[in-house]
Amino acid sequence: MTSQANVTWIAADWGTTNLRIWALDTAGNTIAHRCSAKGMGTLAKNEFEAALLELVDDLVKADGTTPVVVCGMAGSRQGWAEAPYKTTPCAPPSIDDATIVNATDPRLDVRILPGIKQITPADVMRGEETQITGFLADTPNFSGTLCLPGTHTKWVALENGVVTRFRTFMTGETFALLSKQSVLRHGLSDRDLDADAFKSATMDIFKTPQALAAELFGVRAAGLIADLSPDAARGRLSGLLIGAELAAVKDDFDLSAVTILGSDHIAKAYASALGCLGYEATPLDAETITLKGLALAYSSYSKAPS
Repeated sequence: MTSQANVTWIAADWGTTNLRIWALDTAGNTIAHRCSAKGMGTLAKNEFEAALLELVDDLVKADGTTPVVVCGMAGSRQGWAEAPYKTTPCAPPSIDDATIVNATDPRLDVRILPGIKQITPADVMRGEETQITGFLADTPNFSGTLCLPGTHTKWVALENGVVTRFRTFMTGETFALLSKQSVLRHGLSDRDLDADAFKSATMDIFKTPQALAAELFGVRAAGLIADLSPDAARGRLSGLLIGAELAAVKDDFDLSAVTILGSDHIAKAYASALGCLGYEATPLDAETITLKGLALAYSSYSKAPS
């Protein structure tokens, strides 16, 4: 059983669909790591505190306050308490930028880190900025390109540790919609995609991204009359969408050496796509980077305004 006495603070990554917490001791060791499906999208404003307590009630001090540092969608307009965005160009947010939540439970001292906004072209991020902070912990003056794959993939340009610009692509959500709700769903498998078909589609569409809409229907047609297998169809659909995304970012972001903040199957797909186009890609574990970013924010907790 976890001892409350050993828990110094709690880190929380609160996304749209999930909540993940880590309870840490003074040395930064993880004492407990827990998850729930109570993401921002499932909660009303008055339900956030209860959702957090479901995971941490036995971890927080009974006779004092426990700091809780939160990143992600809990700080959105629809979240627990809105944490106003920082504006590019900017360094990633610190604990000084956090919004203090008026929790009803006196054992909780909750600080929500803000996201980052870009005025032109209009764009926003929440949660990814903490991953960037974690990445910069080891390379504070980094200049280059980060890719943060997901449902809404972010491309970020950094100059000496400052976020100068970024762009979000709804490629993951588009893939989900097309594969589950469009006519293409009839010819796709639910298994892992075909790697060769993925790479071929990536290279094809990277050269002619203007043909994307036609190539998408071509996936359906090839399944009907050209013996394109369901596994290959899934691979081709993914390759077309990611390849078109890469064609869109190549003129605005340096793709010569991309650091991918992610190591799941989506991150691996981006690494594969970049690789087959001749670009170098280095993947890092997103969960480790997120926790490192939250820990860096907590390191200044005692100096932050209360």
